[in-house]
Amino acid sequence: MKLGTNVPMGPLTLADFIGLDTCLAIMRVLHEELGDSKYRPCPLLVNMVHAGRMGRKSGQGFYDYRK
Repeated sequence: MKLGTNVPMGPLTLADFIGLDTCLAIMRVLHEELGDSKYRPCPLLVNMVHAGRMGRKSGQGFYDYRK
């Protein structure tokens, strides 16, 4: 994705950088306020946040940062 669109990071890396808990909170607000199902958080994201995989700040997200 990064190479094909010439952006500094792909969408999963960006989500890890922002924080998966933050992404989940934003998606929940958009879904509740707008009522559009396209903003409904996916089960994978919900499960990852509940498991403590918050992205870079926790050391694990879509990628492992504990190195």
